[in-house]
Amino acid sequence: MSMSAQARPSVPLRLTRRGRIAVVCTIALVLLAGFMVGARHRARATSGGDQGPAPVGESVIVGPHDTLWGIAVRSRPEVDPRITVQRMIDLNALSSAVVNPGQKVYIPSR
Repeated sequence: MSMSAQARPSVPLRLTRRGRIAVVCTIALVLLAGFMVGARHRARATSGGDQGPAPVGESVIVGPHDTLWGIAVRSRPEVDPRITVQRMIDLNALSSAVVNPGQKVYIPSR
């Protein structure tokens, strides 16, 4: 029989020192990325601090030309719109003041 037809004995996998360092660094980077994603998720979930959940008033569906400023002025005309807009950003965990048509936005209670 030829050498290719015979079963070759299995050789255990052996890593060099450089290979072990590469494996350990790769695992460490994956774990670090996971911890960062988890921390970011927890930070977003608890962005209100220890004050508990913000009081939610009503919700509105954003129209085609609506902005947070316009919604704030319509919903709470007696309050400075800057305060209402910031509270809406915090309450809805928005990254900016940009909203899209059809999006549900919670308005802070009075």
